Amino acid sequence: MSNENVKKILGNAFMDIANAIETGNFGSKAKVGLTTFGSEHGPENLIKGAELAAKRLSDVEIVLIGAPCETSLRVVEVASEEDAHKKMEELLDSGELDSCVTMHYSFPIGVSTVGRVQTPALGKEMIIATTTGTSATNRTEAMIKNAIYGIVAAKSIGIEEPTVGILNVDNARTVERALKELDKKGFPIKFGESGRADGGSVMRGNDLLMGSCDVMVTDTLSGNILMKMFSSFNTGGSYEATGYGYGPGIGFDYNRTVLILSRASGTPVVANAIQYAADLAKGEVKAIAKHELDLVKAVGLEDVINSLVRESHEKVCAEEVVMPAKEVVTASISGIDIMDLEDASHVLWKVGIYAESGMGCTGPIILVNEAKLEAAMSELADKGYVSKEATPC
Repeated sequence: MSNENVKKILGNAFMDIANAIETGNFGSKAKVGLTTFGSEHGPENLIKGAELAAKRLSDVEIVLIGAPCETSLRVVEVASEEDAHKKMEELLDSGELDSCVTMHYSFPIGVSTVGRVQTPALGKEMIIATTTGTSATNRTEAMIKNAIYGIVAAKSIGIEEPTVGILNVDNARTVERALKELDKKGFPIKFGESGRADGGSVMRGNDLLMGSCDVMVTDTLSGNILMKMFSSFNTGGSYEATGYGYGPGIGFDYNRTVLILSRASGTPVVANAIQYAADLAKGEVKAIAKHELDLVKAVGLEDVINSLVRESHEKVCAEEVVMPAKEVVTASISGIDIMDLEDASHVLWKVGIYAESGMGCTGPIILVNEAKLEAAMSELADKGYVSKEATPC
C-alpha cells in the first residue's frame, strides 16, 4: 500500500474519532466487504461504487477484497476471484466483516438470495423473493421458503410487518394456501392486496410496477429476470443502473451474510448493494433469521409442505373417471393452480358433479352448475385444491 493511501486511511480514522466525540456516538461501525473481481465493467466500476457508498454511509466501514488499487478504502489483497471468496468467508466467519457483497458465488441447496428494487410507478421499494440460488428442488416448497426468506430480509431492513404477495405464476395458489395455513398455525404473515380492482394476495404484473406489497414471492428464475428488468430497463440491459442487487443468501442453518451482484451491475447498484448489506448487518439479520426460521419450523412447516406437495395428493387422473352428464355451468371457482386444473375437474366428476376447466381474468377456474357450487367447493377444499376459506369468484 502506498504512503499516500496510508495517510488517507489515517486521516479518515481521525475524522471518525472527531465525529464520535462531537456526536457522542461511539458505537462500532457495520463492517461490509466487497470483492473486486468479475465485473463486466471492470474493477474500477466496483471500486467507484464502494467509494460512493463510503461517502453516503459514515457509520459503515467498507473493506475491498481484491487486487491492489488506488483508493482511500482498506484493501485486503488477494490474487484471484477464488482467493477473494476464501478470504471473504474467512473474514465473515471471524467476525471481521458483518456482511459482504460479491458475484459468481455458489450457495448450497436450500439457500437463495432476496433482491431489493425500486418500483417505477410510485418509487416504492420492494423485496423480490427470490433472485438466485435454490431454496428447494420442488417448486412449491421452494416458493413457500422464498416467502419466509423474503420476510426475514424485510424485517432485517426495518419493515416490522412486511406485506406479502405471491406473483401469479405456476403454483401461486398452492403457495398462497400454504402461507395462509402457516399464518393460522402461528407464523404471522400480513398479506398484501393487489392494486387491481379484484384485490387478493396473488399479484398481477401491474402490482410489480406499483409495488403493491413489501415482499413479492416468486420462483427464483422469474425473480432473476425481474431483477434484470427493474435494474436495467432504461439502459438496454448491459448496465444495471438502479436497485440494490440480488441480495443476501438466506436459508435454514446458513449463517453468512453474502449478497450477490450481477456482472452487469453498475456503480450505483454496487453502492446500493453495500447499503443493503449494511442495513442487514445493523438490523441483525442473523438473529432475525434464526427467530423466524425456528418459529416457522416449530409451527409445522414440514407438515404444511408435505400436505401440499403433489406426492401426497390423490392422483385421480390415473383412474378411470366417467364424466357426468353435461350441465349449464355458470358458477366459477378460482384459486386452483393451473398444474392441478385437470385433477380438480376429475375430483368433481368422481362425485357426480359435472365441471369444466377454464381461464378467468385472474387465472385458472373450475366452472360448475350454480346449484352445485357449494358442494363442489366443499369437495375441492377437502381434497386440498382450494382453501377452506375460499369464496366463489
